Amino acid sequence: MGATDPALKPRLRRRSTFEYVAWALCTLLGLGILVSVSTNSNFRWGVVAKYFTHETIIRGLMLTIFLTFASMALGTLLGLVLAIMRASSIKPVAATAAVYITLFRGTPVLVQLIFWFNIAALYPNLTIGIPFTGIGTAIDVNALIAPITAALIGLSLNEAAYMAEIIRGGFSAVGRGQIEAADSLGMSSSTKMRKVIIPQAMPSIIPATGNQFIGMFKETSLVSVLGVAELLQSAQLIYARTYETIPLLIVASLWYLVMTLLLSYPQSRLENRYSRATSPLPRKAKRAALTKQEGIAR
Repeated sequence: MGATDPALKPRLRRRSTFEYVAWALCTLLGLGILVSVSTNSNFRWGVVAKYFTHETIIRGLMLTIFLTFASMALGTLLGLVLAIMRASSIKPVAATAAVYITLFRGTPVLVQLIFWFNIAALYPNLTIGIPFTGIGTAIDVNALIAPITAALIGLSLNEAAYMAEIIRGGFSAVGRGQIEAADSLGMSSSTKMRKVIIPQAMPSIIPATGNQFIGMFKETSLVSVLGVAELLQSAQLIYARTYETIPLLIVASLWYLVMTLLLSYPQSRLENRYSRATSPLPRKAKRAALTKQEGIAR
């Protein structure tokens, strides 16, 4: 056996007395909170267990999941379009995207949801057709904008503004040399975007998108003000009848927590995968150290 390279040995960190004291205090605090919560009869854990898998709650959870996935999908697609427009060299196109992003990021999403729900007050009827020809179809906006439709529109349009900035940040992370190399090969703008910019921007985009996905799942609780029977609204419908407010709020909170944990796992896996893909130097350094160690052993 040859000598082991000291660079490959794990470095041991000596724990200080303060760290042991901090562990003890945090453990005692956690145990105290756990005992208090578990023994306090006002939490009514029996009621929580009764309604945790209630049909109304599960139906609301399914609607919450649908709103999350649908809003993220539509918001990401529109965000990609906005990011491309924002990066355009054509000034009116870039300015239009900038105004959209500023408007939707600068106003609360709750206000936007209420606005879209009441859009018929501004435009009770819309006509889709060919301008100046009289050819078109009238649409009753009041009948079209149901609560679920307003929720989907509001969440998607708001998410698009944030996704546009995330994607634009990913575009900025692509090296200037890569773009110049694509230009030297004679690639068109669309080919350069598909073959060079987007693939190399993904490591920066995906982790932030995962955070937005988790945030969107909790943000859907805002659509309860529109009367959409998602998870929170489903809990409110039950406790409005039974007056068991705290247990039903705990049920909703537990489901939000469970789904957040489930979504956090694939997000962490994606982050680890793309962080390894964008950090080749540590792997090369380790390979070089192993080669050096083998040479010493021989």
